[in-house]
Amino acid sequence: MGLPWIRLDTTMADHPKILALVGQKAFQAITLHTFAMTYSGKHGTDGFIPREALPMLHGRLSDAKKLVSVGLWTEETGGWSIHGWDEYQVSDDEAKKRKEKAKAAAEERWRKERVRRGLQADNTHGIRRELA
Repeated sequence: MGLPWIRLDTTMADHPKILALVGQKAFQAITLHTFAMTYSGKHGTDGFIPREALPMLHGRLSDAKKLVSVGLWTEETGGWSIHGWDEYQVSDDEAKKRKEKAKAAAEERWRKERVRRGLQADNTHGIRRELA
């Protein structure tokens, strides 16, 4: 399913791991890290970045190695995991549960509003009629 957004910490710019990359002038690695977070959120990978996605994220293997060296990523079979993803981001399963809960709550509000107004919507034709 994926997430419509991710959480990005406002202290990212002065985080020691990012500052270590700035000191190395590894700005492409920082960009890769940011793009990887959005990729993971969009595709619901829970922080896993497959090797095949690296070029699409405008990254190089050398950038990924720099992210591993400062501790932002961990090397895994077939790719990398973003360190701390599950601490800061909503999991795909949790996002699905939240969406289902919100949808059910909205449907209940709409049902109550229709009853309050004395109307019933015919879902197949969009015709409204008064409740008997």
